[in-house]
Amino acid sequence: MIKFLMRIIKAVGVLLGLVVLYVICGLMLPLIPVQAEETNEPAVIELYILTNGVHTDLVMPVKNDIMDWSAEVSFDHTLSKRTDFNYLAIGWGDKGFYLETPTWAELQPGTALRAAFWMSESALHCTFYEKMTVGDDCRKIMLTETQYRNLVAFIKDKFDRDAAGKPVFIETEAVYGRNDVFYDAKGSYSFLYTCNTWTNDGLKVAGQKAALWTPTDFGIFRHYR
Repeated sequence: MIKFLMRIIKAVGVLLGLVVLYVICGLMLPLIPVQAEETNEPAVIELYILTNGVHTDLVMPVKNDIMDWSAEVSFDHTLSKRTDFNYLAIGWGDKGFYLETPTWAELQPGTALRAAFWMSESALHCTFYEKMTVGDDCRKIMLTETQYRNLVAFIKDKFDRDAAGKPVFIETEAVYGRNDVFYDAKGSYSFLYTCNTWTNDGLKVAGQKAALWTPTDFGIFRHYR
């Protein structure tokens, strides 16, 4: 009995140690910057980083000479079905969090456990906007055409696609408003690769400032003060 209790105590100690290590890494590694790449190309395309306080999105023009996002993210899939938007925000994350947890108060232990340990599917949350307002929750960056092409390829590759090559639309009533929509995505969310880790990787692909690694929005925004 004593040996059994000692094993439990050791297991709990190891678990607590891992949690402490994760917290330390989550606080320290975002402090290590990845510098923006040097380029002689003119920066001509807007990119915004948007946060709701927990989750980050990358926000791009709906359409320009390089990419028409309405060909991937259909206006008809939104409740409003409006076609006059100027920007599209895209964020990657755990499908269960997106569809089953509209607020933190409704978070279920099972949802959190599956998300943390690679046991659930992922989704892309896409939201159309008329305009973007720079502030504490929104930062503006300018990209070159090459940088934007790289970012577009990074995002497009995250969509799950059907036999015809179209993004797989998630039919759900769990949208957050009249102008957003969900699509199935590749990859699994975990405590090591979060929605903010994905956004941070997107910034790296686009040649912009980023954290070495971050699970939080703070780790990104601290480099854009």
